[in-house]
Amino acid sequence: HRDLHSFPTRRSSDLKHLIFKQMKTYFLPALKLTAVLIILCSVLYPLLIAGIAKTSPGGGKGETLEVNGKVVGYANIGQKFSVDKYFWSRPSAVNYNAAGSGGSNKGPSNPDYLKDVQAKIDTFMVHNPGINKSEIPADLVTSSGSGLDPNISTQAAMVQVKRIAKTRNIPEDKINQLVESKIEKPLLGMFGPEKINVLKLNIELDQLK
Repeated sequence: HRDLHSFPTRRSSDLKHLIFKQMKTYFLPALKLTAVLIILCSVLYPLLIAGIAKTSPGGGKGETLEVNGKVVGYANIGQKFSVDKYFWSRPSAVNYNAAGSGGSNKGPSNPDYLKDVQAKIDTFMVHNPGINKSEIPADLVTSSGSGLDPNISTQAAMVQVKRIAKTRNIPEDKINQLVESKIEKPLLGMFGPEKINVLKLNIELDQLK
């Protein structure tokens, strides 16, 4: 009779022991792992990235470019140049808005996309008479994925030299030399294409006489 009454108590005690054992086996290690990951991902990793950023140009706040002591833009954020005396930038699907970067999300077979590209080709040819359609590189008539690409290809710069030389009344060979001096080679000579920063190029262009 005493054993029958004590059976529920023993059963309850065994169940509590089993639950505690399960918590100790699974829950506590998971809790410890979560705490470690929170410290690693939310504290140590951001501090590491912030420390690395401090060693970069601009100290992690972005590399600004100045003319006569006045900031005229950021080296890694594209901006619009559309007048004939400057090198034009790569088109932007977001009008160079750094707060809302992105592409057009339209495929190469989309009629609206093709119409937009053709309009850019037509505009470029109007402002650059004598240039054949086949000479226009893709990066002058298509936007990048971010819409903020600060660079153009060497070919995209060279194809604009004739227009700029005529507008500024400067010999073409002098502008060609400037373009060549601003070419940034691929990282370690193998990663990425050659490129030219448009803002840096145009700042130097204004110094030519």
